[in-house]
Amino acid sequence: MKKRWSALVLATGLLGAATVFAAKAECAALPLIQMNIAGAAFGPEVLPGQLYWNYFFPSVAELEQWRVRHIKVIRFPVLWERLQPKLNGAFDPTYATLIDTLLKQAATKGMTVILDVHNYGLYRGQVLGSAQVPLTAYQDLFSRIAGRWNTSKGLHGYDLMNEPHDAADAGWAKAAQAGINGVRSMDKRRPIYIEGRGWSSAMVWPELNDDLARLKDPANNLIYSAHLYLDANTSGTYQSGPGANFDTKVGVNRAKPFVEWLKRHGKQGHIGEFGFPGNDPRWDTAATALFKYLKANCIPLAYWAAGSVWGDYPLSVEPSNGVDKPQWKTIAPFVNSGGCKLTY
Repeated sequence: MKKRWSALVLATGLLGAATVFAAKAECAALPLIQMNIAGAAFGPEVLPGQLYWNYFFPSVAELEQWRVRHIKVIRFPVLWERLQPKLNGAFDPTYATLIDTLLKQAATKGMTVILDVHNYGLYRGQVLGSAQVPLTAYQDLFSRIAGRWNTSKGLHGYDLMNEPHDAADAGWAKAAQAGINGVRSMDKRRPIYIEGRGWSSAMVWPELNDDLARLKDPANNLIYSAHLYLDANTSGTYQSGPGANFDTKVGVNRAKPFVEWLKRHGKQGHIGEFGFPGNDPRWDTAATALFKYLKANCIPLAYWAAGSVWGDYPLSVEPSNGVDKPQWKTIAPFVNSGGCKLTY
């Protein structure tokens, strides 16, 4: 979804329903609730940017506060341009080393990280799949990502692209296949998360993404990852309250098209972003209904978002001086539930 908010930085921070699982040598049980920890993709207008001014990585203490709250899987947005300043070129040593450190720290906490290329189908403002950003360069990116980090105990998997949309939509299936090919050239087993067209909206997933069901993965370990919010325009900006006629089943109703698509195609699923403000109990009621529905269908959800520099961002669940945000009382009961099986 497209999101705008006020924060301390000018930034864009920005299982399954699968009824059929292929036999795998290994399986991991996933809790229902994961956590987005944002910051490393902040400040995309300033490249490469200055650490702790334009962009941010979590400290060990920040990871610890989520470990004690039983969060085991982190979705971690990174910025392609900051990681790889030139297409087909070497990684920026500072940024890549920060990712090295994060993965090591996560592993020591018993946590794993989904690396999310948080670029909306663009590189330096040019569309993925265009002459300026060819698919060979995208495949190169993921061969380098998997080549560097596939042996890390802190790596959970790869999210190929956050919320491709508009001009990036037309070529997204070919781009996703190039990303898969890049990962599998170096990593034969870890899951690959596939987001969908149209900001990866769960609500319109079947209309936009049928061809994604035909993507090929030699490891048969693709996870389709949709995004979902509760506000009236589905954007996640929450510019107004629930309204007099608010339906507390709105989250369930928006998730159903995606879940039914997963079942129809025998695919594994995931909600990569979902968040809600802590200022109205009706949001909590709707979130609870969604969590119950996802639990019943064994689809994990990564809450959007945590991170230390959100300021007054209304969806933030980053604890303040050790005090939980209001949303946490609704989220916490579901953290250790689910036991979803992810082929891994």
